[in-house]
Amino acid sequence: MSHVILGLLMLWPQSLYELTKNFEAGASLFYSASTGSIKRALDRLVAQEHIEVGPEDGPRGKKTYAITDAGRAEFRRWMLTDPTGDLEPAVLARVYFLGLVDAPERQAVAARVEARIRRELDRLERLDAQVSAMQIPTGFEDIARYQLATLEYGLAVGRTALAWAQEHLPRR
Repeated sequence: MSHVILGLLMLWPQSLYELTKNFEAGASLFYSASTGSIKRALDRLVAQEHIEVGPEDGPRGKKTYAITDAGRAEFRRWMLTDPTGDLEPAVLARVYFLGLVDAPERQAVAARVEARIRRELDRLERLDAQVSAMQIPTGFEDIARYQLATLEYGLAVGRTALAWAQEHLPRR
C-alpha cells in the first residue's frame, strides 16, 4: 500500500480524505484500503521520511501530505523491481503508475510485469499437467470436476492477462 500512496502523491500533495477518495476512484480497481489503513501507511511513510506533512490548512486543521525526494527514489526503485506477491495488485499497481516513470524505463517495468504474468501462467500450466496425469479416486469425481474448474479459471485469467499485457504495455 505504501507504494500506491507514494504513486498517488507523485501526482500532487493530498490530504487523507483526498487519498481515500483517490483510492476509491482508481486504485481500488486493484487494491482495497480503508481510511485507517491509509492513515497507518501515511504515518509509516512520514517516519521513513518518504513523505512530509505540510502545514495544517483551514479551520479543521487538514493535513496535506507531500512526497519527498527520498519517497520519489523509493517509488522509482519499487517500480523497477520485479512484482512480487499476489499477481493482480503487484502487476496492476505498476501499470497504473507506469506514466510516472521516465519513458525509457517504462519498457523495463513492462518487461518485468509480463515476466511475472508468464511465471504465474507457467506455474498453473505445470500444475494442470500434473493434475491431468492423476487418477481420480472413485467417489471424488464431482469434487475433482469443480476443483479442476477453478484451475481452468486460473489458466484463463493468466492467458487473458498475458494477452492484455502484450497489447497494452510498451514493447522493446
